[in-house]
Amino acid sequence: MRELETLEPGHVALLGVPWDAHSSFLRGPALAPRQIRAALHSGAMNLCAENGHDLEADANWHDLGDLAIPVGDEAALATITGAAASVLARGARVLALGGDHAVSFPLLRAYGEAYPGLAVLHLDAHSDLYDELDGDRLSHACPFARALEEGRITRLVQVGIRTLNPHQRDQARRFGVEVVEMRDWQPGIDLRLAGPLYLSLDLDALDPAFAPGVSHHEPGGFTTREVLGIIQSLPVPLIGADLVEFNPVRDPTGITAALAAKLVKEILAQMLDDGTAARRARP
Repeated sequence: MRELETLEPGHVALLGVPWDAHSSFLRGPALAPRQIRAALHSGAMNLCAENGHDLEADANWHDLGDLAIPVGDEAALATITGAAASVLARGARVLALGGDHAVSFPLLRAYGEAYPGLAVLHLDAHSDLYDELDGDRLSHACPFARALEEGRITRLVQVGIRTLNPHQRDQARRFGVEVVEMRDWQPGIDLRLAGPLYLSLDLDALDPAFAPGVSHHEPGGFTTREVLGIIQSLPVPLIGADLVEFNPVRDPTGITAALAAKLVKEILAQMLDDGTAARRARP
């Protein structure tokens, strides 16, 4: 990975994870990291977040480029986990660009090792708690079941869910997952979040009117402003995040790419501000 040696404590690494081998319906999210970067640096938007944080002037984040994902599941998992672990070993944090949601499992392997007591805030239309889907235990519908089985997560809070079937309800009870279904969500709801906190943001958490470029359209989701509000009001620092399930194949006008770039800016600004505060607090 380029620029790995430049990472210092408090820095944030942008890391592309172009892997969609376990998508269940439509391939394409592996194309996402390149398209998100293209939107981010297109000149159509600047690099200032809404809180005024100018990312262009901030040397504390580094784009490590895209991982070269090898053929074979075990090799792919090891590559993703190893890359995240290398960043964490330098005291930095990861904002990963998927890929489908299967990438969260190997990322959480690294984070669970580095951060005992890890909590995850998961925004999604789907709970991704299947034990297996179509015989595939590494499906993008299963990452949180795998991470919970391995003890990588101490607490999982899922928000925006609107597709729970009986099996996934059983899985949520089995693992003690806290699910806030979309029908029950209200702005300002107290999720009682505590750190260390990792954010996993699936773009289909948003209503398809705002994010058409996803594989699984599920009406009734968040607006862009609602998701931005959740990110901007997190009560504890983010120690890591992933943005997944953008599918450029379904985004011919670039609307969802622009949305993804906007979310990257806001998450980066949140993580960098948290890192600055932490550095200032150190004796």
